[in-house]
Amino acid sequence: MAIDYTGAGFGAELPSPTTLLRAFREPVASDRHDRDILESAHELVRCHERRQRALEMAHAADATPDDVADSTHRIDRIDERRAELVACIDGWVGVNIPHRAGASLHTETLGAVIDRMAAKWVVAQRALGNTDPEPVRVSKTSDGRARRRAVAHRVSEERPRRGVDTEARLQWYRLAELADGYRDLITEVAQHRRRLPSW
Repeated sequence: MAIDYTGAGFGAELPSPTTLLRAFREPVASDRHDRDILESAHELVRCHERRQRALEMAHAADATPDDVADSTHRIDRIDERRAELVACIDGWVGVNIPHRAGASLHTETLGAVIDRMAAKWVVAQRALGNTDPEPVRVSKTSDGRARRRAVAHRVSEERPRRGVDTEARLQWYRLAELADGYRDLITEVAQHRRRLPSW
């Protein structure tokens, strides 16, 4: 990993908060330099959705001890996959983001920050009643390349969509705070005032 960097545009490789939030919602274009980060972010959201469903199954009123054990094993496997995705993001940072000597070290890796944002994205979606991911659709662009497209979520049939209530506003506000913190972090990295741990 580089220790000193003086080139222009440093940090431009990191996705913006808007791009990151879009990646939570839908698959990523394959020609982006930061594709590995965005694909991992997209899959982290899917992991948190599956994790939430497993928790709900374990805490259901009619859950048997076997159901609880199955859910626990499922959550363990999901958490292992989350750790792999976080490591993938952190590995990308270690290879692609040079750090300036003397910059303050951030307390979390970029992968941990994105994992936390993905978890909050799922909570915010659920607060609106959006629980089921849409299937990915593949269509052709004008130049013949395949383009993957998905709509964020559809409303669960068991749980009709409700108006934006206090809980939904709170969850979206918290997600916005995390996105603002992410923006500040990547700005400080770009300005050589902060470096990201890559362990």
